[in-house]
Amino acid sequence: MSNSDKFFSPEEKTRIQDTIQQIELRTIGEVAVMVVDSSGQYAEAEVLGSLIYGGFISLILTVFFFHSSVWVYIPFSFLFLFLSLPIFKKFPLLKTPLISLRRKDIAVRERAIRAFYEKGLYKTKDNTGVLIFLSLLEHKVWILADKGIYEKIEQDSLNSFANTISNGVKDKRACDSLCKVMQDVGNLLAAHFPVTPDDINELSNEIITE
Repeated sequence: MSNSDKFFSPEEKTRIQDTIQQIELRTIGEVAVMVVDSSGQYAEAEVLGSLIYGGFISLILTVFFFHSSVWVYIPFSFLFLFLSLPIFKKFPLLKTPLISLRRKDIAVRERAIRAFYEKGLYKTKDNTGVLIFLSLLEHKVWILADKGIYEKIEQDSLNSFANTISNGVKDKRACDSLCKVMQDVGNLLAAHFPVTPDDINELSNEIITE
């Protein structure tokens, strides 16, 4: 089971689904929540981490056992580079200090946009889909809305909601902050896009994980 599957407890998942259901009783807007382990592979960080770790181990071995010979250090560096790569692949947290904030921001935004289309959130009848996207490795949240909503609600407002959830995750209040933000988003949706008699639930209320 992935980290994204375990991030919310069964009770929290039920609470989140109930919150979405309550929101969608008041608006034609459709809210979806997605949690992923990571928004990118960050291969460059894996290589950089392996170079640093492999170089350090090679230096220690060369200094203490091979009289600081550069002819030993160089092949050792290549050897430990390749030995370290699987470690950084298996334990992604090791590479997070080597990924810039800007790189994380871009990766999460692009992954959220891709998910919006991959999961068919753009197919709602009135273009009123909202995706709340949590990326665990980066500790970042992105909220993406369809064009119908952007005509009424600016991205700055959505970014403010995303920051609230992100802070909640850091404070171990992920479910509380997510449900609170969803209720606030629901109030905005209900004001601009009230429910109509012919409205149907177009998206699943279950949390999407990958």
